[in-house]
Amino acid sequence: MVSLQTNNSDPVSGDSTLPGLILVDDDPLIVESLSFVLGIDFNVLTASTRHAAKTLLQGLPEMPALALIDLGLPPDPHAPDEGFALITELLAFNRAMKILVLSGQSDRSNIQHALTLGAVDFVPKPCDADLLRARLNHQLLILGAEQTEAIPYGVKEEVLLGDSLVMQALRDSLAQFANTPFPVLIEGESGCGKELVAQCLHRESARADEPLLTINCAAFTADLLEAQLFGHAKGAYTGAEQARSGFFEDATNGTLFLDEVGEMPLELQTKFLRVLENGEYYRLGETRARHSNARIVAATNRELREAVRTGDFRQDLFHRLSVLSISVPPLRSRGRDWKLLVNHFHQLYAGTIKPFTLSDAAEQLLDEYAFPGNVRELRNIVIRIGAQHPDGEVGVDELRAELEPEVAPEAKRAGEPDDDELVVQQLSRSGFQLDDEVASLERRFINVALRMCNGNLSKAARLLGVNRTTLYSKVSRLGLDTDEN
Repeated sequence: MVSLQTNNSDPVSGDSTLPGLILVDDDPLIVESLSFVLGIDFNVLTASTRHAAKTLLQGLPEMPALALIDLGLPPDPHAPDEGFALITELLAFNRAMKILVLSGQSDRSNIQHALTLGAVDFVPKPCDADLLRARLNHQLLILGAEQTEAIPYGVKEEVLLGDSLVMQALRDSLAQFANTPFPVLIEGESGCGKELVAQCLHRESARADEPLLTINCAAFTADLLEAQLFGHAKGAYTGAEQARSGFFEDATNGTLFLDEVGEMPLELQTKFLRVLENGEYYRLGETRARHSNARIVAATNRELREAVRTGDFRQDLFHRLSVLSISVPPLRSRGRDWKLLVNHFHQLYAGTIKPFTLSDAAEQLLDEYAFPGNVRELRNIVIRIGAQHPDGEVGVDELRAELEPEVAPEAKRAGEPDDDELVVQQLSRSGFQLDDEVASLERRFINVALRMCNGNLSKAARLLGVNRTTLYSKVSRLGLDTDEN
């Protein structure tokens, strides 16, 4: 058990030479005791709420490497929702941060959902201090492996890793867009590799020798985000003791990557639009116009068209940002690319975890799994299994324990209809028309293929395994939109 001893040190300032750890818990006894026992190895920063944690991080010059958070936080400490939201927000501050959950709300569904969101470990309360310290130090080793690896995860020889048709289409789009000066909007689910795509766009462009700067729009308040982007004059606001350049200025002739651009506050979108239109911006507190030559790449996991419809995102800004767009496919649509990624993670973490093999049944389970957390989730699954089952074969039961229960494929329950029985039920409906069912399925597949290929008919035809003329006639008959309509 953690010893409840008094900590006389300042839990906020701490020792900056130690690895940073943000501890978020609303129980003062737990905060005090953990600050004491972990303060020997870590610079412990503390907060009692999700809002307080965000405010603390926004004022730090350097992000902590680790986070230890409770799920049950105010205003409703009996539910895990605040903790789940905090996991997502911490990763917005720093994608490399290793988040461990320390919580009494440790039923399997909470554990797996926290891990799917991006947490790397879950420690039930009450905890053993030595075990907790060992797990934190293990995550530091993994972080060190990631930082010393020259090639980012999911990449092989500076090419996005994957043999699936959708990844081939993605690489085609990257080659096509890399050297254009126009903005690129990267769309895709959390954890699918949007930042990696932005890095590839920059690396394969003529700007590769110029800076690539990244800012996450979800990690800052409106005022702080404006100061980060545009810079400020001395005295522009309380605490601005000296003038500072912003990201638009620091990027010079390079690339500025704005992640989660859909979270940009409305009041700031107008100023951002001006930069996209003519490169002009102003530092906060200045009246002299400055000019940016940076190429803008933006990413979002939101449906921006819906945000435009609801008034949360400017329509003119959306059209300027999406001159060129790339859709990053979720891992579940990439066939057996997951197997290539597992092998890559084995190599990447060779010094910290042992490789393992999957039984045929376990491989089939991953073939059917939806991967709600995408590549990030797969990476964490590999790390956890490698730590728990080194040098062994992992079967269905061991693997299923690492998957999100709500989306893990389950064996058919007794009395549950099989596929043929479902067809019988459909055929028994009044007014069933086979042509209608086939047309609906065809429309669905074509719509998804066109969206994955950004409306390009030729690419979508290759993806669907039909020739372009056939697809064109189907698109015309179904009244679907392409970039050639």
